[in-house]
Amino acid sequence: MNENLMVQGRQLETSDIFRIRQLMVENPGWSRRRLSEVIAQEWDWRNGSGRLKDMAARTLLLKLEFRGLIQLPPRRRKPSNRMAEGRVSRQDWDMASVTGTLRQLGPLTIREISGNAAERQRMAAALAEFHYLGYRGSVGENTQYTVTDAAGRLLACLLFGAPAWKCRARDEFIGWSAAQRQRRLSCITNNTRFLILPFVRVAHLASWVLGQTLRRLSQDWQRKYGHPILLVETFVERDRFAGTSYRAANWIRLGSTKGRSRQDRSHTLQVPVKDVYVYPLHHRFREELSA
Repeated sequence: MNENLMVQGRQLETSDIFRIRQLMVENPGWSRRRLSEVIAQEWDWRNGSGRLKDMAARTLLLKLEFRGLIQLPPRRRKPSNRMAEGRVSRQDWDMASVTGTLRQLGPLTIREISGNAAERQRMAAALAEFHYLGYRGSVGENTQYTVTDAAGRLLACLLFGAPAWKCRARDEFIGWSAAQRQRRLSCITNNTRFLILPFVRVAHLASWVLGQTLRRLSQDWQRKYGHPILLVETFVERDRFAGTSYRAANWIRLGSTKGRSRQDRSHTLQVPVKDVYVYPLHHRFREELSA
């Protein structure tokens, strides 16, 4: 490697790659987990709340291996995350129709449930069974929300996670340079999943849920990770959805993607075109994101 490299939002120099190789040579018995923990400690790589970003370091190592820059030790065990392996426990759903108006639904409760294992399982099961993209587990900074009625019945769920590393429409909307994006990308999150369960048919519920969730999202993120969220993005597959709920909740449509995957280095793989929507959570979001 003869030049600096951007991986996992971090600028790497040749000396960083050599150091990783040195650690593996000097400690052949180390697991991938141990290696990522030591790297995070040496770099003092922490999130806003001061916690070491060892999982981010582990993802960085995988990306370096994919690029042929390092050779990681063999995995010692299969991933223990049942969600990531697609083995989500099925649930027995009450499929009785929920109809009427928002007022007729009675009081609804929106909870951030990432700290509740049982609720995470229920949400994962709903996404796995009813969302067209399924559920692939949550890696990195994220928040997860459920919407339930007075009886505790699950009506909807949302997942917010890592934003797109690059998105021309979004970056031009903010006015970002590459350096500014690198510094402040963690203050954006992506609404990667939004599901109203299929037996729920209530007008305006989706836009209401989006509005109520966004009112608390930044505060929840601050509490969990030590920094706020200034802008939320989402990508709506144009051939499947019209983006009606996002537009009704005052999200801003910026344009569309080019129909190419970020995993496609030769630019030949065609993927569905998606409309890009954003929602600012701070009135001075451009200034804050460009600081």
